[in-house]
Amino acid sequence: MVRDHWLPRTAPLLEVRPGGMGGVPMGDDRLERYRCGSGPLPSTHKVWPLYGAGFENLGVGGRPIEAPLPAFGPDEILVRHDAVGLCFSDLKVIKAGQSHPRIYEDMRTKPVILGHEIALTVVGVGENRRHAFHVGDRFVVQADVIYKGRGLAVGYALPGGLQQYNVMGKEILDGDEGCYLLPLPPERGYAEAALSEPWACVEAAYAIRYRRAPKAGGAMLILGAPSAGRYRLGELFVGGYPQALALSGLPADLAAGLREQAAVRGTRVVEIDTLPPEEMRRAAVLADVPAFDDVILVGPHRAATVAAAMGLVAMGGALIVASVEPLPEPVPVDVGRLHYDRILLGGTASPDPSAAYAAFDIELRPGSVMWAIGAAGPMGQMHVQRALQMGPQGPRRVIASDLLADRLAIVERKFGALARRNGVDLVCLAEPQLSPEAFREKIFELTDGRGADCIVVLAPVAEVVARAYGYLAPRGVLNVFAGLNRGTLATLDLNAVRDERQLRVVGSSGSAIADLRRVLEKAEQGLLSPGQALAAVCGLEAAREALEGMAAQLFPGKVVVYPQAVNLPLTRLEEMPAAMPEVAERLAEGPVWTNEAEEALLRACVAL
Repeated sequence: MVRDHWLPRTAPLLEVRPGGMGGVPMGDDRLERYRCGSGPLPSTHKVWPLYGAGFENLGVGGRPIEAPLPAFGPDEILVRHDAVGLCFSDLKVIKAGQSHPRIYEDMRTKPVILGHEIALTVVGVGENRRHAFHVGDRFVVQADVIYKGRGLAVGYALPGGLQQYNVMGKEILDGDEGCYLLPLPPERGYAEAALSEPWACVEAAYAIRYRRAPKAGGAMLILGAPSAGRYRLGELFVGGYPQALALSGLPADLAAGLREQAAVRGTRVVEIDTLPPEEMRRAAVLADVPAFDDVILVGPHRAATVAAAMGLVAMGGALIVASVEPLPEPVPVDVGRLHYDRILLGGTASPDPSAAYAAFDIELRPGSVMWAIGAAGPMGQMHVQRALQMGPQGPRRVIASDLLADRLAIVERKFGALARRNGVDLVCLAEPQLSPEAFREKIFELTDGRGADCIVVLAPVAEVVARAYGYLAPRGVLNVFAGLNRGTLATLDLNAVRDERQLRVVGSSGSAIADLRRVLEKAEQGLLSPGQALAAVCGLEAAREALEGMAAQLFPGKVVVYPQAVNLPLTRLEEMPAAMPEVAERLAEGPVWTNEAEEALLRACVAL
């Protein structure tokens, strides 16, 4: 079973030129010729197709398949994959198979090709693309592709990087946000370029933007409690009126006033009898909307009502808890929806619910304390590194905690010098080495008794989210970076969101072109070192072994696959002195991957 895009089509008009990106001369150097992408193309290439759930469905007989080199049409380009970062999201696809929400086709007949962290070189250009692309141009891929309003992520719905070559067409080149390929300068290393994509996800976590007011022209639901008559609701509409307004449980005079205001603006008003929590979903049906952009809870509602109301909020919507009086009990909050659906969970103790939309800062603040929970994993290390590289513009102290002391020691060894150089206090805590009481005391000691200003949760466990919430300082932000499934509930006291503490729980998934562009700019300015996250390398043949190792949590960092490398086994950086001494001698202290080490590896393993 082979994807149809692998099969030969009408032979294209192929542009091949002797120079590389920016007119870099080819010279006599074999590595330079490789960089220019001007060599002869093979008739076949290796591909790792995934035909269903489980590692047994990755490849054929545990190996990649040999497929015809894909032909490309006049509106397409042929690209060579130079480096591909492996991600835990790849493991989610392997585990879920056909049930994964981003897989739309039948995997048995159109298998998925994993790998969305890709650095590539153009090796063929269709006739209609020659004004924009040339052989030798280098790019990094923005994986979250949107084409004609539909999400078509690379490595999911679109073929990914675990193959040596690929054809890219209108979905990527003419997407809704423009071209999803961002250019790279000639001096940028392949691995650090590929790792810019996961770095963009980290960058996006601190650039989340929520609405500052209810959505004009949207759908709003206001749920009143017995004391709702004390509240001023007119300020909600200063920025514009919703198209549909549903009212439930409000005093008659308050509902009448809202109805009168809405009628002037042409807003459709629906009054709904008070619904028990188990029937709350009927509110959207009765209002004739798929979901509500804003759900405003006025007064001290019970936990079951608040939890049910969250299920009515649209993606990118807001759940507002506005109550002068304290809420009676903690609430089970769907933290998976906060992560994936970017729902604003806001609150206020003011009688004016619009106050809950006030802006709050998700970016790390100068002089603050940041705590990364699950810091020893690849993404956790990237959050720690980002905070440390901010220097005076970032936190004064970074707490990195993990369950595994040996992996946490790597964090200390890897980033200790960076922290000292930038004047940031890096504290690594292995939780099992302290009793729960001692650990709690230590956290509050390190935060001067206030709690942390920003806590990033990288462990996909609801209990960890709930526990971290209790360590936030006033106006603190709990950033749920771990990919918790929708429907994952963490019980939180939302009085801390509502009252003067003004805590916020946020989350994000993936990244946008702007985030990737920001990472590339930071790397260009020397403000970020994407390659520092790398822990191991391998050739395409060893990609399955690398993924299995990731599933077993064997690597304290990212694994990068070099699809063009021949006979390159899975090799940790610590193993380089014995495996490839000519590469090891070019590693930085740590060990840390460098572009010089990459050059040595390419000379040794790529048919140049």
